[in-house]
Amino acid sequence: MKVALHGLALKLEFLKDVQALFSALESYQFEIFVTKQFDRQIRMHGNIGLNYSVLESKKDMKLMDFLISIGGDGTLLDAVCQVGSLETPILGLNTGRLGFLATVATDKIKEAIRHIAEENYQIENRTLISLQSKRKLFNGLNFGLNEFTIHKRDTSSMITVHTYINGEYLNSYWADGLIVATPTGSTGYSLSCGGPLISPEAKNLVITPVSPHNLNVRPIIVSDDSEISFEIEGRTEKFLISLDSRSTSISSELKLSVRKERFHARLMKLPSYNFFDTLRYKLNWGLDMRN
Repeated sequence: MKVALHGLALKLEFLKDVQALFSALESYQFEIFVTKQFDRQIRMHGNIGLNYSVLESKKDMKLMDFLISIGGDGTLLDAVCQVGSLETPILGLNTGRLGFLATVATDKIKEAIRHIAEENYQIENRTLISLQSKRKLFNGLNFGLNEFTIHKRDTSSMITVHTYINGEYLNSYWADGLIVATPTGSTGYSLSCGGPLISPEAKNLVITPVSPHNLNVRPIIVSDDSEISFEIEGRTEKFLISLDSRSTSISSELKLSVRKERFHARLMKLPSYNFFDTLRYKLNWGLDMRN
């Protein structure tokens, strides 16, 4: 089997974990490839005796059986862009902080690779959100795993986002911004703005205002078959939009809409993984000095 490794940063403290990952993969005779970004990170540490080939193009990615993201959730989000419509299965090795998506701890590397070698895992199809506009945005990578967000820019003034569901008027949000999150993204930016948690298999999107002026405005959950469109107003002509961690500036005249992407992010789920266990652990549910 062929495995691709992807990382955006490789700190010295995690070098031993990367070496352990290579050792585990080699013990099961996996062919190891790395992305150009991760190759640069490895080379920063000099000759450390790792044997691999470098993926030169998307054509090479087509040959991979799965990809391991080495970092935090941000690295895994970038790995989704690396894979795109190829839908190569992705496993997240967590060398970051919170790790809602990168769920494999560094002390479980050997166990994780053993499960993969024995094909003892499941694949979760995670919904992606797709941005539609007449102008090409984000270099054609117009999809995201977590959320699409409209932000105010270069001013303390709020913006107004007129929002429509399948062409029908929903609301005009007077706020600092507006988030449309997938179930996966419900544990991210949307959650910090008061949005609900949604289980990964739910067929929904959540619309969450960022610091709304009207306190009776609340997040709303809609079907992921919906097309959500926007018209933006503000005291300036420029606004920021983002897909996950990527952002760009647009003018108010540009019409935008989002919908469910036609392909999925396929995340590898090992036997020890449970979404609700992750929620309890990562969000410290039940931690109370009284119990």
